Amino acid sequence: MSSAAKAIAAHRLTRRALSLGAVKAFDHALHFLLPVVLARALDAATFGEYRLIWLVVGTVTALASLNVGGSLYYFLPRSDVPTRRLFVQNTLAYFALAGLLCGFAVSAWNPLHPAAIDPLLKYDSLVPVFVGLWMATVVLDYLPTVEERIRWQASVTLTITALRAALVAAAAITTGELRVILWLMIAVIVLKLALLVYYVARHHGFARPVCDLRLFGTHLRQAVPFGISAAFFSLRAQADQWVAASLFALSSFAAFSVAGIVGQVVHIFRHSAIEAFMPAMSRMEAAGDVRGMMEMNKRANAMIGFALFPVLAAAFAFAEEAVAIIYTTTYLEAAPVIRLYTVGMLALVIEISSVLQLLRLGGYAVRVQGVILLLSVAGSVAGALAFGLTGAAIGSVVGAYLERAVTLRRVSRETGIRLAEVQAWRSLAWSLGSAAFAGVVAWALAPDANAFIRVLTGALILAAVYGALNFRRLREVTR
Repeated sequence: MSSAAKAIAAHRLTRRALSLGAVKAFDHALHFLLPVVLARALDAATFGEYRLIWLVVGTVTALASLNVGGSLYYFLPRSDVPTRRLFVQNTLAYFALAGLLCGFAVSAWNPLHPAAIDPLLKYDSLVPVFVGLWMATVVLDYLPTVEERIRWQASVTLTITALRAALVAAAAITTGELRVILWLMIAVIVLKLALLVYYVARHHGFARPVCDLRLFGTHLRQAVPFGISAAFFSLRAQADQWVAASLFALSSFAAFSVAGIVGQVVHIFRHSAIEAFMPAMSRMEAAGDVRGMMEMNKRANAMIGFALFPVLAAAFAFAEEAVAIIYTTTYLEAAPVIRLYTVGMLALVIEISSVLQLLRLGGYAVRVQGVILLLSVAGSVAGALAFGLTGAAIGSVVGAYLERAVTLRRVSRETGIRLAEVQAWRSLAWSLGSAAFAGVVAWALAPDANAFIRVLTGALILAAVYGALNFRRLREVTR
């Protein structure tokens, strides 16, 4: 590609990433706001059961997905039409089987089911059915984006999310019964399953053979190491939560757990950029253009930093006020934890897992994540014993920086690109510095009034200062 063509392509990918980011922001906003409604419409025990259902869903998804869906970013852009169809059908079959197994694992039929889910057994087969259908439809969260049908992905995500939120909220307000809510959630997931079947039938078709075991073996060899690595990463993110729950009172653990909202914000930005840039990066790597692939990664991370650093600056500056507004003053213990998490999230702006996948460094990723997991757990325990509740977050923060340091060095060695050129360090440093400066100005100038006025005013000041310092880049992104 010429320089002009690459610039145009990068601009289009930036717009796609921003579109996906907006959709994911809406999705996460509803996931955040819905519990606020349910906490007031359901009694405490029923609300706890609802949260337990989603904990189960999140756990089985993390453990059973094995990156089979995510690895489609590697395979589909470089495959011909018949091979793409086989990859898609293999993936559908895998998630259907995973859904059956996960549904059985959380049911009363499984004598080894976790004791923690016993309160859900009274709902008979509703929870296993929901969990199984959820796993079976996970493919729809990947496939349209992998194939660069961004509008289709956005429409489906917005429709499913909004419909589920509306039905669940209405059922909670009118009935207060979790059984009714479960039936409605199953109805929505059946609709999602129908949309998945329609999408595959239209764009790929169904044909024999249904599965190609040889091709699926290739798929698994590429996917599983990164799936295990992602599972380690999820456990690492949860390790400090378990430390806090084990060493401190339940009220303190509740405050600690709400600090995880920072991680959700980072997730939105990172995954939107990955999903938009990954297909183009995969094609470049397949064509032998490793430097072009790394250039795309640099652009994506610079964009993530540009958008994310001011958000993290605001979270750091107004942590107490944000907690008071969202969770009430009962949970103010979360504020220093949020600040510490914010420091750790700075390292995660640099997304490098996509590069590891394209360079086929899955085994390396597993080893690194496994070692970092052990160090994170040890760091969280030591931090909690030495510094109290806030110290329980030290392990994951230190782990984030260690992981990025060793991984970037390995990528530099594999690609032959100097570490100083692996990322757009100057652009990232300017975004971080200007965001930090804007945060300090906002914190100093925001009126010391009630929490809402202070946060609103501070956010406006921070946005104005940051925008002024980055006016040219802001015009380039939004043009």
